[in-house]
Amino acid sequence: MDIRYSVNQRDVKRYTTKELRDEFLITGLYKPDQIVAVYSHVDRMVTFGCMPVSRAVSLDDGIDVYANFGTDFILQRREIGIFNIGGAGSISVDGTVYDMNYKDCLYITMGAKEVLFSSADSAKPAKFYMVSAPAHTSYETKLLTFADANKRPMGDVASSNKRVINQFIHPDVLKTCQLCMGMTVLEEGSVWNTMPAHTHERRMEIYTYFEVPEDQVVFHFMGEPEETRHIVMKNEEAVISPSWSIHAGAGTCNYTFIWAMGGENQEFDDMDNLKPTDLL
Repeated sequence: MDIRYSVNQRDVKRYTTKELRDEFLITGLYKPDQIVAVYSHVDRMVTFGCMPVSRAVSLDDGIDVYANFGTDFILQRREIGIFNIGGAGSISVDGTVYDMNYKDCLYITMGAKEVLFSSADSAKPAKFYMVSAPAHTSYETKLLTFADANKRPMGDVASSNKRVINQFIHPDVLKTCQLCMGMTVLEEGSVWNTMPAHTHERRMEIYTYFEVPEDQVVFHFMGEPEETRHIVMKNEEAVISPSWSIHAGAGTCNYTFIWAMGGENQEFDDMDNLKPTDLL
């Protein structure tokens, strides 16, 4: 497991491009028949990736659970949200199987012991993108299809940010301890996400960008509003955003991204908004 310790905004000002990428960028999430995990000490969020090809893969495959989590199984004191961004697949949770198509989401509550990932076709494997947060009680494990999401149209063509925010793991859709996740889809001709930018002192966030063509990239902007930085990102890469950092992006074409939030407040509009002219 890759462990990322918390860094503060004062130190980040002195980072080279490589240091910035090493601290915040997450790559290589989808390796055949493996679980890839990155543990961030920012609100103790964990990002997982799994691409089952020739066998069913367990969530704890290759992970020393007690050494990394201090528990007998990963979700003993955690909840997790999972999106399928690949071919058709399924997830078995303590024997109950959930079929998942492209862009479907599964929320698994605290206490689930056995989580197994499978693909329907090894030639077109599923790609399961996951984020887990600490939890204090159990709610309901639930499958949410793309049609089930709470949809919030945002932006406009004139400002190149016409998009739809699809809220999946969200207080308006289902109860969780702290985890919130959703998917934002930009329309053709739009490239900006989360602009005007904001920070949220009471929550952190993790983005993953996908549906980015092989010859295109997304410029992910981060940092304090008065000293912004950027990380160039390719398809299916993720990035950690601490509470002190803005989190916005502009692509060389339109794209889709999944956002995951953890912290002490689940209110979607709990943010400190900034005007574009406030950024430096």
